[in-house]
Amino acid sequence: MLEFRVNGRPCRLELGNASLLVDALREPLGLTGTHQGCDTAQCGACTVLLNGRAVKSCNVLARQAEGADVGTIEGLAAPGEWHALQLAFSRHHALQCGFCTPGMLMRALAMKAEGVPPEPAAVRQALAGNLCRCTGYEGIVAAICEWLGAEHA
Repeated sequence: MLEFRVNGRPCRLELGNASLLVDALREPLGLTGTHQGCDTAQCGACTVLLNGRAVKSCNVLARQAEGADVGTIEGLAAPGEWHALQLAFSRHHALQCGFCTPGMLMRALAMKAEGVPPEPAAVRQALAGNLCRCTGYEGIVAAICEWLGAEHA
């Protein structure tokens, strides 16, 4: 039995030892906002927070989350509300097809904890492991810079 918290709620799952965290989130828990892209930890669409640190859940065994706090896009804002980071993405047109967006948002949340400055070069470097197949990086970087700057003010 695997026990951890997802978005602040306790979860108990019966999973095989080789189960990936992304599969545990999407299948039994139904948290499909965490996207499964490359399955090789290259695209970042599956990025979630594991004890506040951004991880690519396609490259983490579910067992590695035992006792941990897992944050997914579904826990970003209260139901029916928008997180300030989501609003910044909207203002800067940082949403194109949207496939990468949950991973980008979760990576941006980790940037705050990491102390990434609200500067385009620093944000671009911190986003190096998250790919946007629509190449909408200008809006994404602008949105994250705005949010990081507002949060640090």
